[in-house]
Amino acid sequence: MNKILSKEHFSEKVVKLVVEAPLIAKARRPGHFVIVICDEKGERIPLTIADADVRRGTITLVVQAIGESTARICAKEAGEYLHDVVGPLGRATEIRNYGTVVCCGGGVGVAPLLPILAAMKEAGNRVIAVLAARTRDLIILEEEVRRHADEVIIMTDDGSYGRKGLVTNGVEEVILREKVDLVCTIGPAVMMKFVSLLTKKYEVPTICSLNTIMVDGTGMCGACRVTVGGKMRFVCVDGPEFDAHQVDFDEMLTRLRSY
Repeated sequence: MNKILSKEHFSEKVVKLVVEAPLIAKARRPGHFVIVICDEKGERIPLTIADADVRRGTITLVVQAIGESTARICAKEAGEYLHDVVGPLGRATEIRNYGTVVCCGGGVGVAPLLPILAAMKEAGNRVIAVLAARTRDLIILEEEVRRHADEVIIMTDDGSYGRKGLVTNGVEEVILREKVDLVCTIGPAVMMKFVSLLTKKYEVPTICSLNTIMVDGTGMCGACRVTVGGKMRFVCVDGPEFDAHQVDFDEMLTRLRSY
């Protein structure tokens, strides 16, 4: 059982939970995720660790209510408990000095992007963040991102905040004005697909963090399989990050729509 220490609403269906998990907090690295089970009858829900505090023994999770199980997690209040939090799982992000790194996140994808962005800055990179959402209310963690990024570009579909346009518009603007050594993208699968197509055109190396369906999170069930470079890979143990230019996004999107 893991106690929820605090809860914050980003929007009606998106919450931030700070959860007691001292061993996970100590072992966690940028890019890692956990499997969360809300209660005895809950499904196994994969959630990327948005932050960790080793001193307090806590991890931060950002959860969007998109189904029954995630809605039940979001309904939990501070002082209540999650039945299980298992992790850290997956492979950590390769953090080093690349040069100029563009970190682009869509919607709740900004949460797992934040620790990667912070680590990239600490490693000596120039970091440019591009945050995107449908509307102003869905932009999250802007203040936290600004603490680490050298520049922040905000794009909204409806133009209610920042600039009107898609995340690809913001990324292309940066690529056209200066040399970009790496792009990191996290968000909806279709967003990552089009970021990948854009950066491939400009020959900019790109990594993406995939959000496939998962069950066990340890490579046994095969539900999270994707095709990368023509070979089958399991997102839970081989990822969640991959070379975006090698990912078969069309196959991945078809599998996501089938569930």
